[in-house]
Amino acid sequence: MTRTWFITGTSSGFGRSLTEQLLDRGDRVAATARRPQVLDDLAARHGRRLWRADLDVTDTTALRGVVDRAFADLGRIDVVVSNAGYGLFGAAEELTDEQIDHQLATNLTASIQLARAATPHLRRQGGGRFVQVASVGGQIAFPAMSLYHATKWGIEGFWESAAAELAPFGIDVVIVEPGMARTNFAAGGSVFGAPLPEYADGPSGRLRRVASGELPPLPAPGDPVKIAAAIIAAADRPEVPLRLTLGSDAHALATDALRDRLRALEAGRDLAHSTDADDVIPVGG
Repeated sequence: MTRTWFITGTSSGFGRSLTEQLLDRGDRVAATARRPQVLDDLAARHGRRLWRADLDVTDTTALRGVVDRAFADLGRIDVVVSNAGYGLFGAAEELTDEQIDHQLATNLTASIQLARAATPHLRRQGGGRFVQVASVGGQIAFPAMSLYHATKWGIEGFWESAAAELAPFGIDVVIVEPGMARTNFAAGGSVFGAPLPEYADGPSGRLRRVASGELPPLPAPGDPVKIAAAIIAAADRPEVPLRLTLGSDAHALATDALRDRLRALEAGRDLAHSTDADDVIPVGG
């Protein structure tokens, strides 16, 4: 059965791979990008099954207008994919106010506003799915990426809560957590703060030099085509997982981080219980 998808950030990376694979299998795609002309080749091959719109996701008014127009033109949209985003590298002190505001607006606020814009349409049509392309960076944290991680941890919390809000309307949520993939994330799509000498020889400075290409890159085991295919397969399931961790590095990093947090939590159990009021019977005895 042909399905219709709405995807942000389709000019490259996961968004482009998703769009190509969905069109190739016969689905319809409403694709947004700041430069939709980069999809001219797909439009030539697939004609009216590709609906395009120019969109800067940080413009909330424009985002709402594009979402409304897509639903009006296409009649029904089955899956809404929030994919637009980029990396911001630098210690928090090295970033400008404008860089911080734009990172939050693109990676966090825009995803929230896309959900708010699409939810009434999905609810009226009797259901649908949201796919949030997030990152394993919503479960772990590296130096020199504090603002990026703030957006990814933030969007995880938003969707975990929103998933429960939306479930009664037949609207499902999938949070995708890829690891390092062979896209242009660091070299082509990222922004760097102005380096301060105080950070140059520390972990933040070293990771910045890796991201900028001054030092050898970190391993990137993820195949964007395979990741896109896994996202599509998950969205096709009758029941979807809330989280979809993709990439061997993502799985290992998230597993280690969660185990470390559980160990720390257990070590603090007695202290946590000691702060209850005297008349409280602790949960779990």
